Formats: sequence, structure tokens, C-alpha cells
Amino acid sequence: MGSAAAAAAALPASAGSGENLVLILDYGSQYTHLITRRVRQLGVLSLCVSGTAPLAALESLRPRAIVLSGGPHSVHAEGAPTFPEGFLDFADGAGAHVLGVCYGMQLLVQSLGGAVEPGERQEYGKMEVEGTAPSSALYGEAETGKRQTVWMSHGDEVVRLPEGFEVVARSVEGAVAAIENREKRFYGLQYHPEVTHSPQGMETLRRFLFDVCGIKADWKMQDVLDEEIKTIQSMVGPDEDVICALSGGVDSTVVATLVHKAIGDRLHCVFVDNGLLRYKERERVMSTFESDLHLPVTCVDASEQFLSMLKGIEDPEQKRKIIGREFIAVFDDFAHKLEQKVGKRPEYLVQGTLYPDVIESCPPPGSGRTHSHTIKSHHNVGGLPKDMKLKLIEPLKLLFKDEVRKLGSILNVPDSFLKRHPFPGPGLAVRVLGDVTQGNALDTLRQVDDIFVQAIKDAGLYDKIWQAFAVFLPVQTVGVQGDQRTHSNAVVLRAITSEDGMTADCKDAQLNFQAGYYYRH
Repeated sequence: MGSAAAAAAALPASAGSGENLVLILDYGSQYTHLITRRVRQLGVLSLCVSGTAPLAALESLRPRAIVLSGGPHSVHAEGAPTFPEGFLDFADGAGAHVLGVCYGMQLLVQSLGGAVEPGERQEYGKMEVEGTAPSSALYGEAETGKRQTVWMSHGDEVVRLPEGFEVVARSVEGAVAAIENREKRFYGLQYHPEVTHSPQGMETLRRFLFDVCGIKADWKMQDVLDEEIKTIQSMVGPDEDVICALSGGVDSTVVATLVHKAIGDRLHCVFVDNGLLRYKERERVMSTFESDLHLPVTCVDASEQFLSMLKGIEDPEQKRKIIGREFIAVFDDFAHKLEQKVGKRPEYLVQGTLYPDVIESCPPPGSGRTHSHTIKSHHNVGGLPKDMKLKLIEPLKLLFKDEVRKLGSILNVPDSFLKRHPFPGPGLAVRVLGDVTQGNALDTLRQVDDIFVQAIKDAGLYDKIWQAFAVFLPVQTVGVQGDQRTHSNAVVLRAITSEDGMTADCKDAQLNFQAGYYYRH
């Protein structure tokens, strides 16, 4: 959410005026919105706002539970983010339960008079923790003495608890892993229960929400659909036209279907061939749009425009910004031509931006997210020009990929689209390490990628893998083709598993590549 006020405005009518609302205070972790997503997965409405939002704005939301997220900072660092003055008294007076996660737990401990110091046992990655208190509300007597694997990511550690707190779990290294003050309704986890690498994390969240907080599971994905349709209809005037950027992927397909449901034929979809598409992508996508989705789509061939601007560019960040700028230029030109056709210039551009795109990019001005570190600038977030003429409509920007797929299912989008592996907006430009216009890098990568994905499909593994793709390296190596020695560029094949696109594992699978695959082209 851009602000706590915006979060309040986004509350569905069915939310019960905060009766079952979980508020996530963002302190900059790349997993922050994943907590929001996990709470929703359990059927509870959750909203994410800046951790430094004014106290009055938090009070207006009247949350039943508040989660303090993790973050990249140390509580000892100058300027480290903290909750607003009076927050602890507000939470106590409102009867809200507070759960600190990682940095959030350390912030809670320090603010209440405990001690946090740089850890001698800095813990990163998978670790084991053990329940130590039979009376624990988060774990219960059955978990006492049992170990579970969790995902740690901390350099500081709690060395002294505030008054009234109890350690209810420790890591195998002896570090404090979970704490509770049941009388004050304060709880803390040093690890990240929200990531899939903490297998029992969802059960811990479930226990916190339902057993500890007494919250009811009364929120559904249908609520998202209904609210977004209302929002789009309120934004777009009854005689205004809208442009939608279609890539052929899950996100843009679902968002186009959603907006079309909201405003009908005033939606004008455009598919841009930027010269960076996969093998026969243009033909396949256009055919499916026409035969299965019946969406009005115009195909624009801008491959020469994009490739000429990318000539000589090797830095991936620069590639993203160039591609973002050129996409907007194409959309502006399309809007001008549409204006000549319909008699009025479109004011809005629809994009299938997801929350992982947003939190991995530079936080946009006024977003309220001032503490997260930039991972990369997505072409449709950090790569957008400041002087773009079109206003953005991004109905999916608070959702994760698996949530988008559920939304698409409600909208009757075909499974063939919903199950497609994610493909980056900048296309093959970020899968060619170096100048994409040199030699035959793009053509080679297209063919290798198509062979790889087809082999995965033939092996029955496509739906078990989150994303499989090839990468063209600017490194030459020795090989043999036929009876000849070769010295050419290497290509890397990657396959990963994930549930939400925020954490991933390499896919350990035996792929049976037949020799004929390599010579098909």
C-alpha cells in the first residue's frame, strides 16, 4: 500500500471494519508482502503499510493483529526505521496482538527495554530450532523438545529479554528463536515463517491468527476481483478508452481479462514484438488471444526500434531502463493512432505489474516503502520514464503470481495461459549476458530455450517447475559437433521450483534429452 490512508480506503465492505484485519508494518524485508500473502492464503484480510506510517493512520485501521516485518537494517544503525511514537500503548489499548518477525522482533525487544547485540552466531539460510516451553501459545506442548527447519537471516541477536517475556524456542546454535509475552499480547520470531523454506511456518502463523488472536477466516479471492472491478470503474470515466500492454504471459492475460470485464470494448490491447521474444512467441500468442480469449489485440512490430537502442549495451540495469522507455514510446504512439480512430486520446495504460516486481525495484516516490533495498529495476517499474503521458492502472500490483492464477481461474482464463512459466518483461535481453545484437546470440538462445522447455514438457515436469529457461553466456568453450572441434559460446540451462516467486530452489530432475533434440533446428 502506498500509505495507511490508502490501505484504509482499500478495505472491502466485507472486512468488518477491521474486526478481522491483520496489518503488516513494512520495515524493508524483501519478504514483507509475502507475509501479507500468507495471511490471505489462510483466508484473512491483510494489508501492508509503511512501518513508519503516522500513528493516527494505524489507529483508523483498527487491526486485530499487527505484524512487524523483517528488514535489512540493524536496530543499532543510525536512522534505522522504527514504529511511530505511542505505537506500543496504542496496541495495548486496542487489544491488538503484535508479532515481530526477524528485525521486527529485535525492534520490539529493544523498544521494551531488552538488549539486542551483534550476534556471535550469525545465522543465514536453513537452520533448526527447538521448542523449549510447554506453555507456548505459538507452538504448544506437543512441539516442546521437537525440532523444525526454518529460514534464518539475521546478524544481530536478542541477548536479554524485556520484563514479562519468555523464550519459547531456540536455534540449535543456542540463539533466541521465538519469544512471548502472552499477558501483553507481544510475540516474536527470529526466523521467517512466511517463506516456503520454513515448512512449518504456515502452521505457526495459523496458530497465531486463529488460536492466539481469535481471528476468523472470512476473506476470499473473489473479494479482490469485486473490489478491483469497482476501482477500475471509478477511475475510468464512462466515455474513456484504455490501452492494455499484453505480453502473452499470465499477468498481462489476467489483467486484460479483468479490465475487459470492468469496461468492455473500451479496452484496446496491444502486443509489442520487441525482437526479444521466445521462439515463435508472436505467432503463438496472437493465435491464442484470438481463438481462446477473444480479446481485441493489435500487434506492433517494434523489433528494429528496440534492438537499435540496445546495440552495444551490456549492463542489465541499463537494458531494463531502455526497454521500459521504448515500451512507453510505443504505447504513446499507439495511443495517438487510437485517438485518430476513436476521436479521443486514451488516458490510461494497463499493466500486469505484480508485487514482486515492485518490491525488487526502487520504491516509487510517495509509495511509503522507504526502507527496502533495490534488487533490480523492473522494466515496468524502475524503468518507466518520468515524463510518460499515460496514467497507470495496475490491478495486480499487490498480488503474487499464485494469487493471480487463482484470480484468472475465477475469470475463466484457460489453464494453458495460467500454467505458463513466467517470462521477464525485458524478454531475452536479460538472458543474453552482454550485447544482445552481437552475432547470433538471440537466435541461438531462442532455439536452445525452446528445446529445453519442450524436453521438460515431454518428461512430464513442466507443471512441477516454476520457471525453466536458458541463458546465453559471453564465454566461449570447447566442444564437438559432428566430427569437428568447436569453440563457441556456452549456454546455461536453469530450472527452479517456487510457490510465489519470492524464494526458490534448483530443480533436481533427470531430464532425458534425446540426441535428436540438439539437431532439430
